[in-house]
Formats: sequence, C-alpha cells, structure tokens
Amino acid sequence: MRKKGSLRAFILLTALILCFLTGCAGKESDVKEVQETDETITIGMSFDSFLIERWERDRDVFVSTAKDMGAEVNVQNANGVIETQIEQIRYFIKKKVDAIVIVAIDSDRLEGVVSEAKSAGITVVAYDRMLHDANADLYVSFDNHKVGELMAEALADSGSDVKKVLMLSGPTEDDNVLQVNSGFEEICKKEHIKISDIFYTPGWKPENAADFLRENPEKLEGADAIMCGNDNIATQTVRLLAEQKKAGQILVTGQDADLEACQRIVQGAQLMTVYKPVEKEARAAAEATIALINGKELRKVNASENDGTYDIPAIILEPTAVNKTNMDEVIIGSGFHLKEDVYLYAGE
Repeated sequence: MRKKGSLRAFILLTALILCFLTGCAGKESDVKEVQETDETITIGMSFDSFLIERWERDRDVFVSTAKDMGAEVNVQNANGVIETQIEQIRYFIKKKVDAIVIVAIDSDRLEGVVSEAKSAGITVVAYDRMLHDANADLYVSFDNHKVGELMAEALADSGSDVKKVLMLSGPTEDDNVLQVNSGFEEICKKEHIKISDIFYTPGWKPENAADFLRENPEKLEGADAIMCGNDNIATQTVRLLAEQKKAGQILVTGQDADLEACQRIVQGAQLMTVYKPVEKEARAAAEATIALINGKELRKVNASENDGTYDIPAIILEPTAVNKTNMDEVIIGSGFHLKEDVYLYAGE
C-alpha cells in the first residue's frame, strides 16, 4: 500500500510539473506572437478599379512580394469613384499603416488626403500614375511618353500608307494619358500623320469609346488607323469594326498586352500592343516601399519626376512594342501569356 501511494504521488507530481511547463510554453508563444504582430509592416493599397485586366496581376505580384518580405498588404478597390478612394486612404491613415500605395483615379484630387497621410508619418507611393502636387515619397511607373511613341512608330512602320488616325484615348484625369498622347502626337507630327480627332474615354470604360464611334460614324470615314488608349478599348473597337466588316482594314494599336489583344495581333485584327512588364513594376514598388519604411536606400531609383510642385524620386521602367514578329520572344518567352492561349484562334 505504501508503494502504491508513493507511485500515485510521483505520477501526480509529474503531471503537475508537465502542466506547469506546458502553461509556461503557451504564455511564451502568446507573447512572441504579439511581438511579431506589433513589428509587422502594414501597407494599404488603393486601386482605381480592376476594370483593366493588368491590375489584378499588379496586385498579386505586389502582395506576394511584400508577404515574402514580412509585410501585410490591405488591398482596397475604389471602383473608379474618387470619393471612395479618398475614404479608403483616410481609413488607412486611421489604421496607422506604415505606407499607402495609390493607383490614382484622378491625379489632381488626392493632394489633400496625401498630405494628411504624410503628416501622420505614413510613407506614400504613387503607383503607375503620378499624384499631382502631393510630394509623394516615390513614383513607380513606365516611360509613358515612350508608350505613345511606340504606338505611332508602329503605324509609321506598318507598311501601310497611314495618313489619318483617330485617337480613342483614356480619361484626362489619368496623368499617364497626357504623357502617352504627347509621345504619340510628336511622332505623328514627325511622320506627317494627321490626327483627325481625340476622344477621351470617361473612366477607361471601353463601352464609352464604342458608343462614341456608333454615335459618330463619320469619325471612321477616311481613317487609316485608330490609336486606342489601352487594349480594353481596342477590344470594343475591333468588335465594332468587325460588325462593319472593317476589321483588319483599319489599323488598331493598344497597350497592356492583354490576352485578347495578343490573340488579335496573331490573327491580324490588331496591329500591335505595348507590353509593360507589370511584374517588374509591382515587385520594384513592393521592395522600394518596404525599403522606405525601414529607412533604407532606394537602389532602383533611376529618375526624378516633377509632380507639378515637387521633384519626386522615381523608378521608371521601359515598355516594349509587340507585334506578330516578336510575340513569341517578348510575350511567350517572358511567360506573360502561354503560347497555346495566344494562338488559340490562330490555328498555330
């Protein structure tokens, strides 16, 4: 009996010790988790909308890169409403995020809320589109002037006698649109290509551009080419041209290298698109944003861009013109789209 009692006492004591140790381990784990949460970098990201195909790719690469670097990203979609975007930025300020990355709906209307963010000690990055007079900490984009040049050069080098072109541009609220148009117009002037008219598509909604053409059929009369502000607009334009049995007869340009655009190019319904390696842009932006938060040097800065009032450090990437001849090398070779998808309707 005595031995049995001693054994019970030993078992009870062992259990108590194990329970105590387990409890202590649990507390250490909780404390560690709280400490990690407190130190985690948080980034707010406000997108214009996801109407344009490429933005989902930008989002995914940015979030993935930031996550690999130990940061959390809260992505918000403003659905093209500037008031909503302002509310989202103020929400990020209230949440005391470390940085806010903005794809601006209207480059002229965010100065005030950006100032609020900077006053709160939050890093602000203008992604793809400049924030006017806002003194953002960084601007990451492509050489948009060159995008326009590449479109016009493609028309001039097409082998067709392009004398008259209609422009279906993006909205003037997007700072990039003015840069693209400037580059396009400069080359057209140099190559003696007449710009018959410019339509600025509200909200980048391609149906607005298609409606403009339907309501003004005379705009297509004598047009040798149509410059489309992006591939979304080009999609609606080519469909309308197909309805009128003019697809392939009037040259069409675009940008973003959307899958449908690449399919049209190999089929001959679209002359070219401008490829912008958005993975590089998103990755560079994520890395630079975290470097800014940590007070580190920005190694990839290669330019300074004026926002109207301030000179902003910038990372400017190079775009590439894509047509039938370099589709495989640029688009498929880079993994941007799969060959079987690009040539799905081309029989290759």
